[in-house]
Amino acid sequence: MPELVAYVARLARDSGLSIGVAESLTAGRIAAALGAGPDAADWFRGSIVAYAPEVKYDVLGVDPGPVNTARCAGQLATGAVRVLGADLAVAATGVGGPGPDEGVPPGTVFLACANEAGAIEVQELHLPGPPGAVVGATVQAALRLLAQALESQSSRSMSPTAS
Repeated sequence: MPELVAYVARLARDSGLSIGVAESLTAGRIAAALGAGPDAADWFRGSIVAYAPEVKYDVLGVDPGPVNTARCAGQLATGAVRVLGADLAVAATGVGGPGPDEGVPPGTVFLACANEAGAIEVQELHLPGPPGAVVGATVQAALRLLAQALESQSSRSMSPTAS
């Protein structure tokens, strides 16, 4: 994971973009990984750990209702961009297990990445294993999604037709 975090850090620094996180299932582990990255103070804005549904609703502007959904993940990411003043944010929500929640099976995870222009990419994952393994795999997947979003943002900003 340190190599992936270093890659995210390099992409963020090189593109001049700031990063934020909103996390539920991972309870701060994405932020801990990013905060340990090279020169994090230059590109990492922070994280909101919104474990309770009310925090998702009241702080990040998620519509009341089920929180283990793609819709919630997207709203978490856009809320993190807004609240943290980040250029790009990644969000994670879902069910680690061992049992289902809101009728959603364990290992079901929703990740989202949003930018300040409002563009959102959402992924639904079905991860095997006990809760700790699901959380660890979710952190890895969130970092990969963030790296992909940074690559995309960087290629757009470096394009001769970008404005």
